[in-house]
Amino acid sequence: MDFALNDEQRMMIETVRRFIKEELRPLETAIEESGQLDPDIARRVHEKSKALGLYALNISAEYGGGGLSTVDRILCEEQFGHTSDILIRRAFGNVYEPLLECKGSQVDRWLRPTVRGERTCSIAITEPGAGSDAQGIKTHAQKSGEGWVLNGSKHFISDGEWSDFFLVSAKTGESEISMFMVDKGLPGFTLGKDQKMMGLRGTPHIELFFENVPLEHVTLLGEQGQGFKLAMGALNVVRLAQVGARAVGKASHVLELMSAYADDRTQFGRPIAQFQMVQQMLADSIIEINAARLMVLRAAWMIDAGLDARDAISMVKVLAAETLGRVVDRGVQVFGGMGYCKELAIERYYRDARVYRIFDGTSEIHRSVLARSLHKHGAALFDLHR
Repeated sequence: MDFALNDEQRMMIETVRRFIKEELRPLETAIEESGQLDPDIARRVHEKSKALGLYALNISAEYGGGGLSTVDRILCEEQFGHTSDILIRRAFGNVYEPLLECKGSQVDRWLRPTVRGERTCSIAITEPGAGSDAQGIKTHAQKSGEGWVLNGSKHFISDGEWSDFFLVSAKTGESEISMFMVDKGLPGFTLGKDQKMMGLRGTPHIELFFENVPLEHVTLLGEQGQGFKLAMGALNVVRLAQVGARAVGKASHVLELMSAYADDRTQFGRPIAQFQMVQQMLADSIIEINAARLMVLRAAWMIDAGLDARDAISMVKVLAAETLGRVVDRGVQVFGGMGYCKELAIERYYRDARVYRIFDGTSEIHRSVLARSLHKHGAALFDLHR
């Protein structure tokens, strides 16, 4: 595993970093205050991102995407962590990998328009009774002469307010789950309330309700019964990229703020960066961020090498999410009273960080997954030298 950056990777990172600094980060305060992103501004950053070739980086060039390797995508995703998730999704796209299962007419109806940014998609798996237990869903689809009839509900669906179609997991048999592409506006498909969150301001998390929604045969994504596999594949990528790498990026950004403030803030006649206990908080943050970064890159390398990275991704999910929580908590401490005030971004970052230990599988669930793997395969599974 060689993690030395080549010239192309450095240029890519610098382009993304500059775009975020100049185009996105100045918008954060307005979103925090209004709770929404102005549609005209969203279109503007979207068009600028496309012009730079930064849209849909995770999708193969065959369909008009960036065609990045997993490692290269992760390098970008870490930079994405330096600003609000809502701005990243609107600027760089949120094209879920299961869409690559599209075939025939599905490609031009759903996949290509999404890669071009003409359509927007959300993934709808979570239900009131099925969070970490993705197999426990109640939503179901029954075959009919015209295709399928969908009934059930979903909640906590990110970006559902903007999306014009959804990747919906539904039972198509007693123990069988399939995935469907469900267009907004179909008869019987209604949107529920937007669940207001402690953090992540500007990102809607809405309910979806399906009451005898008619679906064409062509809406089935992949094969019947493949839905759970598709859902887990999508979630694994999200855990690595949008949770693991972005958590490292967010923690890195907070560390930058902490360090600058500690150098500038004086008490007892000297900068607080010279006090040993502040130095320890900064040093611990450096150590933990770099450990998490290397774990993220290793998991990405495993995927590119064709290896099974599921356990590695579970380790990433826990370590990166909890590292972010610890770093941002230290950040508030270093900023002192000002860190608790809404006037500074550190207060927002503190609230936003808390959910990283919950969504896409709680830390407890991933620890259980790792413990089961250890029991089943033994410690050799986690030994890089074997």
